[in-house]
Amino acid sequence: MPTITLKTLIDAPIEHCFDLARSIDLHLQSMKSSGEEVIAGKNSGMIDLDESVTWSARHFGILFEMTNKISAMEYPTFFIDEMIKGPFKNSTTNTSLK
Repeated sequence: MPTITLKTLIDAPIEHCFDLARSIDLHLQSMKSSGEEVIAGKNSGMIDLDESVTWSARHFGILFEMTNKISAMEYPTFFIDEMIKGPFKNSTTNTSLK
């Protein structure tokens, strides 16, 4: 499977960036136009290791339900956001702030 690596330089403390990357509230705000909402699991604040969230969202005109879990984390530099149910179940997002 191909790997896509994106790097963004942010003038802020690494802990702040890490916490925002795990923020359910920020994600909901950023996806407001798609009507994305939490329907189960962690529904606000920062998602942590072994916690999951189930989203309902309309993308490309199709309604999706997907559940994601934080399956690994090393604060404040790394976490894995793994889809455990949904259209991209075999997809894992590895977020590293190193």
